This record gives sequence, C-alpha cells and structure tokens, in this order.
Amino acid sequence: MNQGRRDAFQVVIPRHIRIWMGVAGFLVAAAASFWGIESVESVVDVPLSLFQVIGLIIFGGLAGAVALAVITPAALRGIVGLGRWMETRLTGVPLSDILVGVFGLIFGLIIANLLGSALSQLPIIGGVATTAGAILFGYLGWVIAVNKKPDLVSWGRAIRSSAGDLADKRSAGSDPENEGPARNSAGTVKVVDSSTIIDGRIADVCRSGFLEGPLLIPEFVLEEVQRIADSSDPIKRNRGRRGLDILNTIQKEMNVEVQIHHSDGNDEGEVDSRLLELARRLDGSIITNDYNLNKVAGLQGVEVLNINELANALKPMVIPGEQLTIRLIKDGKEPGQGVGYLDDGTMVVVDEGRTHIGEEISVSVTSVLQTSAGRMIFARPEDLANAAP
Repeated sequence: MNQGRRDAFQVVIPRHIRIWMGVAGFLVAAAASFWGIESVESVVDVPLSLFQVIGLIIFGGLAGAVALAVITPAALRGIVGLGRWMETRLTGVPLSDILVGVFGLIFGLIIANLLGSALSQLPIIGGVATTAGAILFGYLGWVIAVNKKPDLVSWGRAIRSSAGDLADKRSAGSDPENEGPARNSAGTVKVVDSSTIIDGRIADVCRSGFLEGPLLIPEFVLEEVQRIADSSDPIKRNRGRRGLDILNTIQKEMNVEVQIHHSDGNDEGEVDSRLLELARRLDGSIITNDYNLNKVAGLQGVEVLNINELANALKPMVIPGEQLTIRLIKDGKEPGQGVGYLDDGTMVVVDEGRTHIGEEISVSVTSVLQTSAGRMIFARPEDLANAAP
C-alpha cells in the first residue's frame, strides 16, 4: 500500500512548466497588487509615490510567482495521485455497477437542481447550501442505485416483459384492455434448495432446456452452501465448492435466468422453514432432492420439483423377461447374489451371480422394485433363467 502511494506521487514536473507557471503567477499577482493599491488609496486617501507603487507591484508579482511555482508540483502530484486512485478503485468495479451508479448520480443531481432554487434564496449560505445539496444528493443517488441494483434489474426486466407481452397481444390483434393480466412467459419462480445445488444435476437439467422460469437462489441458501464449502471435512468442502462452481456455470453459460434473493431481515427459523415461507410468499415452487423437505412442502401446499423423481422418471423402463448385459462388481446382501449397475446408476441384483463377479454377463429380468431411493432390478443369469422350468 505504501509503495503504491509513493509511486502515485512520483511525478516528474518539467522545468519549463514551472517557469511558465511562475510567469503566470507573477502576472496574476502583479495585476492583483495593482488593483489592491488603487483600492487602498481610495479608502485611506493617502497617495503613494510611483516608486512605492512599482515596488509593491513587483513584490506582489514575485510572491505570486514563487507561490505558484511551489504549489504547482504538489497540485499536479495530487491530481495524478487522485487519478490513479480512482483508476485502481474503478478497475475492480463491474461495468453494470458503474452504469447503475451513473444513473443514480444523474437522478440525484436532478433532485438537487429542483431544490437548488429554494436553497439559493437563503441569506449568506445560499450558494454554499446549493453546492452542498448537489454533492449530497449526487452521492446518495450513486450509493442507493448501486446497493439497489438487483431490485432495479428485476424492475427493468418486469417492465420489459410486460412491454413484450403487450406487443405480442397487439400484434395478434387482441385488445389488451379487455383481457386479464398476462401470464409470464418465463413461468413461475422456482426457489432452489441447497441440496439441489450441491447435488449438481440441476446443471444438466438446465442444459437440456426442460427447466423454464427464473431460478431464485435465496441469500441464506448461498450462505449455507458457503459454510459447506468452508467445512473442515474435505468431502463436504469439495461438494460445497462444486455446488458454487455449478451455480456460476448456470448463471454465465446457460440460457437460464438466475436471481439472488436478498434477505429481508428475517433470519429466524431453520433454512427449510424459511425456504417454504419464501416459496409461499412468491407463489413459486421449490427445486429440491431432500426427502423430508419434499414431504413437508406437500403438506403445506407448496409445489415441489424433485430432482430424484425426475431422474427416476427418465430411467429406462424394463419388464420381466427382458435381457440385459451387466457387469457384476460386488456381493449382494443375500447368499449367492451379485450386484451390478446400469449406466444411469440403477442397481441390478442378480441371483446366483456371485460366481460371476468381475465378469460381464447377460441376465434376464425377473422383477422390478420401485423404492423412495430409486428403482431396483432383480435378475438371474440368462443360462439359469432358460434352464428353469
């Protein structure tokens, strides 16, 4: 930090600039001295001799030249330092924040201008009050606009969506005044749970294009994922960091609107209860793969989009008697059983398959069991199934 400050003030002032500034200071100060002498003579009514006048003018001019020549380097260093400080600060600020801040600054200056006519009428301090009001309202406009950027963006999107719906209705030849409120083409808001973010499969769902409507990430959910990412447990830490990476990927690389819902100050209660309350208040749905949250949301009348149910629904259907090729990798719970997995993760339990562990064999499906954890397929080796009576 200190090195940066020293570099900011290491400005070489060319000698000819100092000379010209000294000449300018001499002329200005000499002129001021001349007019000052005339004013003093008119007040005190004591005439000065020509030599006294010339001496005072020369003395004032030299004093102005020295003062301006000395002040110029410090002033230029200060200006350059201020410019470099502003450059450093603005380099790390997103362009969207700068644009929103400029909008707020302009709005604040407009308000200050409207109040300036009244402030300027104040005796003695009218001019100072007008200037101070412009600085104050400009600063407040910038700060408030930057802090309220998410709300301004949401407001702008809502206006643009409403304008688009109105244009669609007019182009279709319908009368918007005789119709009810337009349905948001983006669908209802979908509040995302932390378990869904950590799970990661939501990125594939978004990539497929089947998930519509804005994804709302509550601030307290992000904080929970951040705590997991900072956990001392390496497994939890890796899962949390992967969840943050997936959110970043969805927001930047996919055509899905992601909004961060900032806390309204109500930090009481568990995360699940706050999540349900937010979904009810916004008349939205919850995306989760938490079994307990799924049940509680159903009891409270909140729509739930369960990632596990979606994954199970997309798994290929098999029927008894169908042939599969499976590699057995471990023993089953019952004696003689072998266990393998399909490409989608479905567990296949093969009776009399223990002797084929480590091999890829053909099996015949005997039954399918659907559980809350997913689908399980029971089968037998094809040669044994064909030999059975």
